[in-house]
Amino acid sequence: MKYVRMLLALALVFMVCSAFTMKKGDDKPVYVFGIAASFSDTVVYYTPVQLVDSVVLDRHGFLPRRELYSYQLKNYVEYSLGKPNYTCMIYFSEKKVKLEREATKIIGKYRKDNVSVQMLDGKDFVFEKPKE
Repeated sequence: MKYVRMLLALALVFMVCSAFTMKKGDDKPVYVFGIAASFSDTVVYYTPVQLVDSVVLDRHGFLPRRELYSYQLKNYVEYSLGKPNYTCMIYFSEKKVKLEREATKIIGKYRKDNVSVQMLDGKDFVFEKPKE
């Protein structure tokens, strides 16, 4: 009986200590950039790669509520720049270098098609985590 109590006490101490030392593997930063293009205009707008604060990808590796980030860009382009009917796309990754390469590749494709490409100022437009 003495050994059973000792074993239970040791198991309890181990569980309590391990609960405080478990670290989350989800605390990786998430980077986002967006592109706004229109079929009726020759100007394509894009954002620089931005860090989105306190966002965690879901268990499938997708950005939660990602459609709201593209709506943020669409609203900015429509209301601040006065450019209606733009289609907005966002790209996201946990690795900034990977996302910067993707952005360079996509912007390069637009430049090949003789489209005017303009970067939106990072001070004027910033992606924000949607309210829950």
